[in-house]
Amino acid sequence: MQNQTIAELGAGLRAGEFSSVELTQHFLQRIERLDGELNSLVTVTAEAALAAAEAADRQLETGESSPLMGIPIIQKDIFCTRGVKTSCGSRMLDNFISPYDATVTQRLLQAGAVSLGKANMDEFAMGSSNETSYYGPVKNPWDTSRVPGGSSGGSAAAVAARLAVAATGTDTGGSIRQPAALCGITGLKPTYGRVSRFGMIAFASSLDQAGPMTHSAEDAALLLQTMAGFDEKDSTSANEPVPDYSEGLNDSLQGLRIGLPKEYFGEGLDPAVAASIESAIDVYRELGAEVKEISLPNSGLAVPTYYVVAPAECSSNLSRFDGVRFGYRCDNPRDLEDLYKRSRGEGFGPEVKRRIMIGTYALSAGYYDAYYLKAQKTRHLISDDFKQAFAEVDVIMGPTAPTTAFGLGEKVDDPVTMYLNDIYTIATNLAGLPGMSLPVEPANGLPVGLQIIGDYFAEAKLLNVAHRFQQETDWHKLTPEGFA
Repeated sequence: MQNQTIAELGAGLRAGEFSSVELTQHFLQRIERLDGELNSLVTVTAEAALAAAEAADRQLETGESSPLMGIPIIQKDIFCTRGVKTSCGSRMLDNFISPYDATVTQRLLQAGAVSLGKANMDEFAMGSSNETSYYGPVKNPWDTSRVPGGSSGGSAAAVAARLAVAATGTDTGGSIRQPAALCGITGLKPTYGRVSRFGMIAFASSLDQAGPMTHSAEDAALLLQTMAGFDEKDSTSANEPVPDYSEGLNDSLQGLRIGLPKEYFGEGLDPAVAASIESAIDVYRELGAEVKEISLPNSGLAVPTYYVVAPAECSSNLSRFDGVRFGYRCDNPRDLEDLYKRSRGEGFGPEVKRRIMIGTYALSAGYYDAYYLKAQKTRHLISDDFKQAFAEVDVIMGPTAPTTAFGLGEKVDDPVTMYLNDIYTIATNLAGLPGMSLPVEPANGLPVGLQIIGDYFAEAKLLNVAHRFQQETDWHKLTPEGFA
C-alpha cells in the first residue's frame, strides 16, 4: 500500500479493496517500526487517526467522497491542530496544545484526510537541515548519516520513507523545495497568498507559504486543490479563483518556453548535480519544449536580502513568546524582566536567537534605513528580474539545491555556508512566485531536485510541466533501501 499514489489509494478505498482503518493501521505500523531511525515525527496521533479513518469509512459507504477521503497524511508541526501539541520544533512551545485548527488543517480534515501526526521541523522553521529542532535532528532515509534538508525535513523524510502518502510543509526561503530535493520527493511552494496562513505559526509573514509534499505532481495537485483558496481570516490571502489543478496535467508541452538562468549554473553548483539537471532538461526538449538561456542579474543579492528581511520579520513575530500568556516559562522568576529574559533565553535555541538578534538590529533606530529599507528595495529589483524573464519564457528551470544531502553536523557550526544551501530557492519567496522541486536522476546515489518556477498563480502550469516529466521518467518512484 505504501507505494501507491493518492489517486490509486483513493480508487482502492472507493472500490472497497481495503478500508481507511486498514490503510491507517498500515501506516501507523510503519511509523512505529521505522521512524525510530529517522526521528521524522514529533507527535503520533494514533487514536485520533483511527477515529478519523472510521468516520471516513462510514462516509465512503454512502458513495459520496472527496479524492482525499480516508487518505493518511502527516502535518508539519507548524500548523495549529485542535487538541494536539503544536511545538514548531521548539522548547518554547513544547507544552502548547492548540485550541483551534489552522485553515490548512481544517480544510484537509473536512476533505476526509486522516492525520497520522505532526512532523519534526527546524525550530520555528529556521534552518536548512532540520538540525535546529528541540527534538533532535531528522535523518535522511536515503542515508541516515545525512540531513533531509529543512525546515520541512520531517515531512520530506516521512514521505520519502513511505510513512505517509503525503505531508504538508511550509516554505519561507526554500523549506518545501530544498528538503523535497534532498529526499527525492515532489514539493510545491504556491504563489504567496494562494494558501491561507491562518493558524500557521509565523516566521516571516511576507515570505511564509504552505504547500504539499508528495511523491508525484499528480498527488500534489490533489492536495493543493483542498489547501488552496481565499480565507477571510488571513489578511494576506489572495481572493483568486482556484482552478482544477488535475484537469490540465496531461496537456502537451509542445512549444513550452523554458528559461535557464545563467546565474544558476555557475560556481558553487556540484558538477554531478548539474549533469542530472541537464539530463532532465533534455527530456523536456524531447517533449517539444524550447530551451533558452536567460539572466536574473540580481539573483546574487537574494541571500543577503533574505537574511535581512526574514530575521526582521522573525524578530517581530517571535516577540509574542514572552513566558506570560502561553508556551515555556522559566522557573521562579525574580521579577518581570527576569521572566522575559530567562523564558526567552531558555525557550529558544541558538539559531532562533541569532535571527532575532540580527532582525532586531536591522530594525533598530539608525539602522532601519541602512539595512531593512535597502533590503526591501533590493527585493523589488529581484521581483522585476522575474517579471522581465516571464515576458520571454513560460517557466524557469534550474537546480533546487547546489549539492546533494550533506552530512549531519557538517555545516551546523557554519551558518553562512548553511544559508547558501538555499541560494536557488530564496528569490522566489522574495518575489512571491510559485516554485516546485521534482526528483531527477540521482547523483552519487543521492536524490537531486529540478526546480521549476512559474509566474504568479501558475501552479497548474507547474504541475502540468512536472507531471509530463514524471510520465517519461521513474525517478519519483524510487524508494530508499530499507523503506520499501
